[in-house]
Amino acid sequence: MDVLTENWSLYGKGFLGTVELTVYASILALVLGFVMASFRVAPVGSLRAIGTVWVAVLRNTPLTLLFFAVLLGLPRFGLVLPFQVFAVLALGCYTSAFICEALRSGINTVPTGQGEAARSLGMSFKQTLGNVVLPQAFRSVIPPVGSTLIALAKNSAIAGAFSVTELLGTYKTLNELGYSIIWSFVWIAVGYLIITLAISAIFNVLEKRWGVAR
Repeated sequence: MDVLTENWSLYGKGFLGTVELTVYASILALVLGFVMASFRVAPVGSLRAIGTVWVAVLRNTPLTLLFFAVLLGLPRFGLVLPFQVFAVLALGCYTSAFICEALRSGINTVPTGQGEAARSLGMSFKQTLGNVVLPQAFRSVIPPVGSTLIALAKNSAIAGAFSVTELLGTYKTLNELGYSIIWSFVWIAVGYLIITLAISAIFNVLEKRWGVAR
């Protein structure tokens, strides 16, 4: 217990860093995932191609490699930002590919006749997607989206290797101070458990309110 009580501020700083990374990257992932899912089902071939390439590249690229590409590659093109911003970009873009596929799978559960009926009434693609398809698809994608964001929270641990303040990175300082590495990791695990359980609780509430009845 001493490792926690004597280093409360260190753990707190790492915990808040992980929470910030998770929140900001989740927002980015949800926005990009929604946009790419819209592209994937759009009637315009070029948009479908963009969505397909986005998902194919990011889903098949190791997250660590993506971190290297963003944190070390973008500054070479004159884009210099805080490391935390780069970490949010890497996490958000990577996760958006999985969010996109979760949303697309939900869209595919909506009967084709729903969209055809909307178009027969003169609705545009945007109106059909926003007013008819997505509201129905949303109910079925709550669990997979929640699971994806939980994975994002755990993936944020990679950011510690790139000088970004987050929970897992606290073990380096604690190890240097001579604390037991086992207990250091135990309390780090507890921190991640708190974050993931909070995300799970939020999506459980959403699922109970709007999810598909079984």
